[in-house]
Amino acid sequence: MKITFALLALCFSNAVYADVVRYPLPGNSTFPIAQAVEIPAGTTIVYHSGTIPAPANPEAERYSPEFWGDTKIQSLSVFDRIETSLSALKLGFGDVVKMTVFLVGVPELEGRLDFDGFMQAYTQYFGTAEQPNLPARSTVQVAGLAAPGMLVEIEVVLARPNSSD
Repeated sequence: MKITFALLALCFSNAVYADVVRYPLPGNSTFPIAQAVEIPAGTTIVYHSGTIPAPANPEAERYSPEFWGDTKIQSLSVFDRIETSLSALKLGFGDVVKMTVFLVGVPELEGRLDFDGFMQAYTQYFGTAEQPNLPARSTVQVAGLAAPGMLVEIEVVLARPNSSD
């Protein structure tokens, strides 16, 4: 009886360790996000607070475009800071299942967000040969962020792989 119970428990516990399923965008789209991400029961979900950029040039006039940098530079800074934080949590970009990106509009685009600048940074971290896992993602334009001149804030939700030990 104990052996039967142990075998049943083992069979059911393997279902807990199923992989996260990432559904591609329809129509063979190559845009680097998932249409949806399915997380199996028993997976630990980690909600990571929004991350903002570090100043690109702390010697420049505080809050100026030179102080923060453009959307691409700020996005690279944010991804670098997220990577450091995730590493401390023993997670990585491959564990990101949902991302929300907040972008402030820029004067050179008549007040619209610099989506291309953001994507130039994003595609260095997601959809690469080294890190092919794509998150579900929303990108929204906001009127402003925590400090003047700041253009980018990103929050992520992660699925922590369960150890099978």
